[in-house]
Amino acid sequence: MANLIFDYDGTLHQSMKTYAPAFRSTCKWLFDNGYMAEKEFSDKEISYWLGFNSTDMWSRFLPDAAPEIREKARVMLGEDMGARIEKGEGALFPHTEEVLADLKRSGHTLIFLSNCRIKYMERHKRVFGLDRFFDHFYCCEEYDFLPKYQIFRLFAPLYDGKFIVIGDRFHDIETALKNGLNSIGCGYGYADGSELSAADIVVSDIIEIPVAVEKLL
Repeated sequence: MANLIFDYDGTLHQSMKTYAPAFRSTCKWLFDNGYMAEKEFSDKEISYWLGFNSTDMWSRFLPDAAPEIREKARVMLGEDMGARIEKGEGALFPHTEEVLADLKRSGHTLIFLSNCRIKYMERHKRVFGLDRFFDHFYCCEEYDFLPKYQIFRLFAPLYDGKFIVIGDRFHDIETALKNGLNSIGCGYGYADGSELSAADIVVSDIIEIPVAVEKLL
């Protein structure tokens, strides 16, 4: 059995259902108030920012804006996404619950590790009933926004046995590489280009994860 470290957005959660409209709405506010030049963003351009912690994302996306404007945009986007989740606009990838239940029944320890904030994590735990599947939850805000690979080093001593990192972005593969762990890249998520090239196995559908886990044991 293994300790399975799951990313959330783009790995289990179809984030673009709520992130894309919230992103576009926030950018419209920025355009309308003269904080950035008007632009139409493609889904691909928007999905690139999924996986970054929100503070880092806005620092990179609007590097020349005043900190208070970046913070206002961050809060605005987060509140918009939260409202959409509460209205039922969000969704996990098909078969997510089936896959997580199967892995848990098989005796694996399921660990949630996300670059999200505490409020986001708690809302999604409640809306999607994630406590049914995960043994432990960790998010970057709890660790002063350290990178995932460093957060792993802080909680790893609490566990015995093998770890496998499962995720769709470079942050997840980096966590595995910098800590000598196996990884499963989720090719159905929001990876850009060769982000998953260093993963031990890349799956094209979440339903393939249990078999991939068995191959790495």
